[in-house]
Amino acid sequence: QVQLVESGGGLVQAGGSLRLSCAVSGRIFRNNVMGWFRQAPGKEREFVAAIRWSDGRLNYADSVKGRFTISRDNAKNTVALQMDSLKPEDTAVYYCATEASFILSTRATAYDYWGQGTQVTVSS
Repeated sequence: QVQLVESGGGLVQAGGSLRLSCAVSGRIFRNNVMGWFRQAPGKEREFVAAIRWSDGRLNYADSVKGRFTISRDNAKNTVALQMDSLKPEDTAVYYCATEASFILSTRATAYDYWGQGTQVTVSS
């Protein structure tokens, strides 16, 4: 069993920054991938970024490339999402998730465990 707990959401003005963190506990294997997804009201959950525990390989959605950075701290079992140059369209609930397929999937259905989510609101 794996537990994921997000923190760091909040309200920020457009152009500002926020840093989300995901604390991971339970049984995580080195091939596991950690992902961040987001879901805005009335929209489907969408992929944001992913990182593989073993080698740090990354994958980003085109909409956040150059603005968001995902990172991991193996010693602390945490995954962070640094979000810079935020836009109103980044407003959503952000979720941390993990999957064991090794392939840095962008599909939400590939992920097995999810956190409870943290709200990010970007005002214009």
